[in-house]
Amino acid sequence: MVVSPERIRTLHKYEKAILTALERWMKRYEWVPKETIQQSTGLSESEVMYRISRLMEWGMVRFNKVPYDGYALVFGGYDTLALATLTRKGTISALGSKIGEGKESVVYEALGLGPVVIKFHRVGGRSFASARVNREYMPEGNCPWLLASRLSAEREYAALVALHPKVSVPLPIGQNRHTVVMSLVDGPNLNRCQLEEPVTMLDEILAHVHTAYGLGIIHADLSEYNVLIENGRPVIIDWPQWVETSHPNAESIVTRDIVNILTYFKRKYKVEYDCGDAVRCVIS
Repeated sequence: MVVSPERIRTLHKYEKAILTALERWMKRYEWVPKETIQQSTGLSESEVMYRISRLMEWGMVRFNKVPYDGYALVFGGYDTLALATLTRKGTISALGSKIGEGKESVVYEALGLGPVVIKFHRVGGRSFASARVNREYMPEGNCPWLLASRLSAEREYAALVALHPKVSVPLPIGQNRHTVVMSLVDGPNLNRCQLEEPVTMLDEILAHVHTAYGLGIIHADLSEYNVLIENGRPVIIDWPQWVETSHPNAESIVTRDIVNILTYFKRKYKVEYDCGDAVRCVIS
């Protein structure tokens, strides 16, 4: 659950200072000592304890007493810092309803210069171990969930910037911490559609995969669940796991993407497409 904009607007400057201090010191500590928070913010012990108790009540901070009294930022607090920054920059002005949720993200409607979406990356709660194994960009050693989520968001935003508009992806609008703001794609997932011309749609998707490959990028997690259909055209979403075409396993990775799509179209629409031919067309 993302913290409400009303709560963010009513945060006291001391509470924001504590959240910022926790974010900074969690690069060093799993649990930030109370004394470190006091020194970093310049607040008295009583003020720190009062403000932290409020932040804990709102689901922004967590407490641990072993082996010392320490505090950690959780996603509620990280959401708050990101939303406050995006609002201050004018990237978004209001947060709407939740429109999607996966194992590693949650997506909300929002208002910027027009309708947009904001994607909160959530690498950690249920998937941190697999993320470390499957994503080569994760750093070695202790990698807090918040840092992993920020890296995931930065990576997805970089892909969108590199691909748009040559590849049909959402327009990247902004990025802060573990969030990515992008244009709203008004359409359902491919798996929820009944296509009138499935062969044409499959060809379009493969053409975009080919263009992305030519730009040096492989999606690496492509399936019917991360293709949206807007006004009869495919829009490919969810890019945090992308790899470069210079990757030593690039051909096998793009082949897996293509097999996923071909398998779906064969299963649902009985479309027969030679996988080898499709792969050669994509990487040529």
